[in-house]
Amino acid sequence: MKMKIDWRGAKVKSEANAGAAHGLFLAAEHVLEVSRRLAPHEEGTLEKDSETDVDKSVLRASVSYGLGGAAPYAIAQHEEMSWSHAAGRQAKYLEQPINSEEDTVNRIIAKEIKSRLK
Repeated sequence: MKMKIDWRGAKVKSEANAGAAHGLFLAAEHVLEVSRRLAPHEEGTLEKDSETDVDKSVLRASVSYGLGGAAPYAIAQHEEMSWSHAAGRQAKYLEQPINSEEDTVNRIIAKEIKSRLK
């Protein structure tokens, strides 16, 4: 009995990488949204001065604050635990969601990879 195999390994790898890249984008946006709700807020500069980025070539995502007007104080606001903030706002506004949203981030990425492999 002869069997013909149509190997599509390159296509599968390409689709999985595309799904992972899109999943990373969605996951980073999720972390950014959660962190914006925690970021100290006086005029909203810190929240507006944030963004996500995905390097598809190495499948790495980043969430950044302090790229413009908030640059002088973004790190201090994140790290200084003794400063007082409005209710619901806090220091560690990025670190905390990176840790607390890990399962959600993993599900987002996995869902996007799976959707490309159907």
